[in-house]
Amino acid sequence: MSFRIQPTAPARPNRCQLFGPGSRTALFAKMAASAADVINLDLEDSVAPTDKAEARANVIAATHDVDWGNKTLSVRINGLDTPFWYRDVVELLEQASDRLDQIMIPKVGCAADVYAVDALVTAIEAAKSRKKRISFEVIIESAAGIAHVEDIAASSPRLQAMSLGAADFAASMGMQTTGIGGTQENYYMLRDGARYWSDPWHWAQTAIVAACRTHGVLPVDGPFGDFSDDEGFRAQAMRSATLGMVGKWAIHPKQVALANEVFTPSDAAVAEAREILAAMEAAKGRGEGATVYKGRLVDIASIKQAEVIVRQSEMIAAN
Repeated sequence: MSFRIQPTAPARPNRCQLFGPGSRTALFAKMAASAADVINLDLEDSVAPTDKAEARANVIAATHDVDWGNKTLSVRINGLDTPFWYRDVVELLEQASDRLDQIMIPKVGCAADVYAVDALVTAIEAAKSRKKRISFEVIIESAAGIAHVEDIAASSPRLQAMSLGAADFAASMGMQTTGIGGTQENYYMLRDGARYWSDPWHWAQTAIVAACRTHGVLPVDGPFGDFSDDEGFRAQAMRSATLGMVGKWAIHPKQVALANEVFTPSDAAVAEAREILAAMEAAKGRGEGATVYKGRLVDIASIKQAEVIVRQSEMIAAN
């Protein structure tokens, strides 16, 4: 273990982030009633340029008028390469209620992008004497973003979560695909004449997880475009969870239950984790640093793994 201890990520449920356009107010109550842990009201890709101002006003009103329960309420602003983002930040921070928890910054390519938003947010919070400090989440959607991912993860104490945006990322990388997440038809290996499809997003997800875990940020998997393919969504979510991601986006309401299913530790997994902790506690009482559990070696590293599962289960139950 390094002398410099990795900070812990925010202790909040983040199994599913449900997205909805800020221009479609009829969806807001349904989103609030959903089982998603995080709500992302969108001012960016899902809103036409002519509707930006109206969508922004809708979202501001929703922070006052809609009961969001105990969900994390986040708003995705427009990219810093557009003429819309500064108005998004100014009007949200000046007019939204304290129910607003978080701003999502899209297409972050370097730490300076986060710094720019942070400086503006900080000034408005001070000017308006806002009581609740706004947190940030960012999306890695470009070659520059993944190249600078660790600097971005360390860019601001406001930063709580980071996601991979597969579609724009693929375009930036020049990938020959129009798929959003999941395995891709031409990305396969051959063995004895049979095709085996691997995951083209794996390396980028791993880089994001490593950067996030180093700097105390929640790593989140992004969208899965084919919302008619439940098994494809579930398979990608399970790969992401195995890599260390804590949740996944839902771009359709039916994906909420799938994400929650995958990112909620099963009763069996929690029971086994508790048994491992008990076995190691007994070994500690005997002056041993390791023991055998169900035919396999468990040690101090096993304690840390088991504690992650138990803490996650308890946090979800408490919420």
